[in-house]
Amino acid sequence: MKLVTSKQALVDCLGIVNKAVSSRTSIQVLSGVLLDAREEGIVVSATDMEMSIRAPLHGRVEQSGSLVVPARIAGDIARSLPAGDVVIEQRVGETQVEIRAGESQFDLHSLPAADFPQLPVFTGERFKVGRIAFVETVDRVASSASRDETRPVLTGVLVQLSRHLLRMVATDSYRLSVKETSVDSSVTGTFEAIIPARTLIELSRIASTSGDDFISVLPSENQMLFEVSGVSLISRVIDGQFPNYRQLIPETFDYEVGVDREELLEAVRRIGLLAQKSAPLRLRFSSNTLTVSAESQDVGKANEVLPVQYAGDDLAIGFNPEFLEAGIAAVKEPTVYVRFISPLRPGLIKGGGDDFLYLVMPIRLTD
Repeated sequence: MKLVTSKQALVDCLGIVNKAVSSRTSIQVLSGVLLDAREEGIVVSATDMEMSIRAPLHGRVEQSGSLVVPARIAGDIARSLPAGDVVIEQRVGETQVEIRAGESQFDLHSLPAADFPQLPVFTGERFKVGRIAFVETVDRVASSASRDETRPVLTGVLVQLSRHLLRMVATDSYRLSVKETSVDSSVTGTFEAIIPARTLIELSRIASTSGDDFISVLPSENQMLFEVSGVSLISRVIDGQFPNYRQLIPETFDYEVGVDREELLEAVRRIGLLAQKSAPLRLRFSSNTLTVSAESQDVGKANEVLPVQYAGDDLAIGFNPEFLEAGIAAVKEPTVYVRFISPLRPGLIKGGGDDFLYLVMPIRLTD
């Protein structure tokens, strides 16, 4: 096998596919990427058996062939190479692969392409969904999914799609994000699936720099293929029943307070520096003021006062600072609205419309 590409093309391509490389495996081939060079082009693939990514590598093929190279060191080498052409060559009968650029040459051990898992072949009808709307929805919801693999359904995002509406829902049982977005799609009827949050985050990363108007989707019984800008991402679909999120959101709230989003976000970030070792960030509402405060026994304390329109009884409610910051940051309007019932009931964060809701459980305050 012999191919010629450029440093930047190699860096960009490995940067995409390396996100699917397994970092915790005893199977050596899963820590590598497959280079497949044929007359019709060069494709680089990686998989951890949960998610797979295939991406085209721009270059020319001088001799067809395929092999597997270790992903991490290949990525490090690519970034370190001098600018210009890069030659990747494996001579007949050898297991070493040469990577050459300028006066630099690296010889890496490779594995046979036959050892690399066969990626699934999809057949059936595809549909398309607007790229910008899809990426925006993922970015505002996916961080609320759980990282606890003992509850696999909560590590996914519920995706519901019709012809003109996209809804995504994620929860880790401490917070809940719901985003509805107007979208153009070619889906017939309605589509619903629980897709791993990690998959959607990687898809958003790939699609965010794409010039395509649409993401192509081809679902199967337990897997799903996404395609954008020539990159294919294959993911499993999570089997199970997603929680009835509508039952988790209180129908009414006793209080609603509007706060300047940027002022509140900056205050939460600043004061949150003192909310260490699981200490809550405290929001105290009193006559036309909101006081954001935190105290850590080992470090110290801090507070900041913001003007708000509030005329109810004095009330203090505590939140995980990371969760609170994420909810405020996900609101895109200039005013963020905080709704609450009592210090022991969930609080709701939203913008001016009802297209995004963020429910977060409070932390019981001890004083």
